[in-house]
Amino acid sequence: MAGTGKRAVVSVGADVLAAEGFARLAGKRVGLVTNHTGLANGIHVADLLARAKDVKLAAIFAPEHGFRGTAEAGVKVRDGRDEKTGVKVFSLYGATRKPTPAMLAGLDVLVFDIQDIGARFYTYISTMGLCMEAAAEAGIPFVVLDRPNPLGGDYISGFMLEPAFKSFVGQYPIPIVHGLSVGELARMIQGERWMAGLDRLLLEVVRAEGWKRDMRWDRTGRAWVATSPNIPTFLSALVYPGIGVIGESGLVNEGRGTPTPFSLFGAPWLDARRVAARLNEAALPGVRFEATRYTPRAIPQVASDPLFEGEEIAGVRLVATDTARLAPLEIGMHAMALVVAEARAKGQQRPFRNVKMFHAISGTKRLHKMLLDGTEGAAIVAAWQREVSAFRERRQRYLLY
Repeated sequence: MAGTGKRAVVSVGADVLAAEGFARLAGKRVGLVTNHTGLANGIHVADLLARAKDVKLAAIFAPEHGFRGTAEAGVKVRDGRDEKTGVKVFSLYGATRKPTPAMLAGLDVLVFDIQDIGARFYTYISTMGLCMEAAAEAGIPFVVLDRPNPLGGDYISGFMLEPAFKSFVGQYPIPIVHGLSVGELARMIQGERWMAGLDRLLLEVVRAEGWKRDMRWDRTGRAWVATSPNIPTFLSALVYPGIGVIGESGLVNEGRGTPTPFSLFGAPWLDARRVAARLNEAALPGVRFEATRYTPRAIPQVASDPLFEGEEIAGVRLVATDTARLAPLEIGMHAMALVVAEARAKGQQRPFRNVKMFHAISGTKRLHKMLLDGTEGAAIVAAWQREVSAFRERRQRYLLY
């Protein structure tokens, strides 16, 4: 597995802020929206803020998976206290997903520092928008410590979110893969008025240094920190948008309960050799496919109840051959079209277990209909090209890199 091009070392926004001695926050009581990915030169930004001169770390806000990133997907997170700094940790994935006025009382600024992975349905960016809205209501500035988009800044793909399907797994009218850093997305959220009251929000983005739009994570020179329990590696993040959509169909196991989540998919009824062969015939860039067999196992705090737990199933493994060229959502659509066709051929007339969630993840009903109509993967991908092109043009004014 290899990307192309010269490697570079990227400094994230937290590195830049720390190098400045946190001067931009001098004299302020800081609320920090973060998790375990909020590192500056290998040290958690909460620890650095707690000991910074003339800065008071007054509150920490934790998204899905919690402050330490150990909670499973969808599991509620409780309030607590950070043992290292002694600072109160408020959950934004429990009783509320938006900071309340009481949580923000006495704060002078809200700082966001979380590593995103560039997919619309990865909930950290929904948390960011709700925090921006809360900061605007409280009359305090919002500062984003920017980080690279692991999928790069040029790759955009997928259906746009339609208004009827706005949810916590789809907050903004953007494609499934948007190609923006979190700082750029924050600028677009404000500029396009996607959240209420942001006209009065003072937004600042501390830019990353050294990142270019054509860089995927493996060219940044930075170690990968698992962004959530089932995204342990850059490769899992890279393939997640496509295989994650397949997983939401409820048809197949998407590698949960294995050491390589989202790098394979399978089911007891799947003709893995045939599906792998068909996918290889499609000659999708940067990847090849292998038939395999595997057994999903329960993994505490990672995958406690994976689909087909304890059952040996037929599967297809993705093998990345060129990470710079691999197009995860296109892979997902080709694979899903084959999987749905196979499921229906095996007698599953209603193959989707949770249609409502599948619509929410897809952002539209169009994908579900196309799959049931037997549309091939290439035609599905072609169906979103015009809206992706329009989004690419619309986002241009918000780009920082």
